Amino acid sequence: MNPKKLTGEKAADFITDGMMIGLGTGSTAYYAIKKVGEMVRNGLNVKAVPTSKETADLAAEEGIELIELSEVEKLDITIDGADEVDPDFNLIKGGGGALLREKIVAAATERLIIIVDESKLVNKLGDFLLPIEVTPFNWEYTQKMINKMGATSEIRKKGGEIFVTDNDNYILDCDFGKIENPEKLTIDLNTIPGVVENGIFANMAEIVVVGYNDGKIEVMYK
Repeated sequence: MNPKKLTGEKAADFITDGMMIGLGTGSTAYYAIKKVGEMVRNGLNVKAVPTSKETADLAAEEGIELIELSEVEKLDITIDGADEVDPDFNLIKGGGGALLREKIVAAATERLIIIVDESKLVNKLGDFLLPIEVTPFNWEYTQKMINKMGATSEIRKKGGEIFVTDNDNYILDCDFGKIENPEKLTIDLNTIPGVVENGIFANMAEIVVVGYNDGKIEVMYK
């Protein structure tokens, strides 16, 4: 059994006719998008805001009607994955490089549904490197300021070149060790000039759907 597929399809059960939804990015969100596409072809009427160009392309292929976030007041639900989830539903996201758009969409959402396999559940955030989106202008100086907060960091690369986000920014992958206070760290990081956004999603998720290797699915509510 594929736990990512199971959780993606389970999360789609929360979608009802007429909803405005957000669609996340990544390998787990992929299965939710595919399921929503199937539901649309079977008569479901929804409109969706994608969190990346990759998601927009997949959703369009599936026949899902896409809209701009500026066209709505609020989204009913957003389905997205995460790289880590702690017991308080604080998250690290951004492994796929879409953390800025994901956080904007999550903030505009009534109910953020996170879909993960069991390996993403942790007691404390921090084993997964924290992605921080930064402006290309003097990114090395921004990196120095982040490192002064106790981190070690590396610029993300892909194919030997610096990885560029959909917003034409860079990403620093940062090791802070175990993150004792996610809410404080996310605020402190965003005060550094040059930091666009960071991958800590504190107090945003309402529901976490967990898939286990034995085929079990657990739906947890905050």
